[in-house]
Amino acid sequence: MDRRALIGLALVAASAGSAAAAAPASDDGGAPAASYINLNSINGSVTRASGRRGILTVDVGVDVPDVDLRAVAASAGPRLRAQMVQVVQSFAASLRPGEPPDVHRLSRDLQFAVNQALGRRGARVLLGTVMVV
Repeated sequence: MDRRALIGLALVAASAGSAAAAAPASDDGGAPAASYINLNSINGSVTRASGRRGILTVDVGVDVPDVDLRAVAASAGPRLRAQMVQVVQSFAASLRPGEPPDVHRLSRDLQFAVNQALGRRGARVLLGTVMVV
């Protein structure tokens, strides 16, 4: 392929990507930025199929559409994260070597922990990547 065409194609792709990133988020997908609280990655130790130690990494956030509950969640951020860390670490400890993580069970347990930490329902746990490395 001609280098000039390849460079031109790369520039077009880069400008299209930056234009898409600059566009505001639509209401049809994802949580609105105002109600989303990102809790970053949470890790837990697992035993891999080879017998070596591994890490379960879970990217997690919370969507809190209720304004009053969002204020409670923002002030209880460290306690919320601590409860989620306990859930992920106990979940990781219960995984058998070589077994894939049961994401439905993990999300159910995390949702229960969030409801317990906030004192009531109304916040929704959003999982990103769940992987064992």
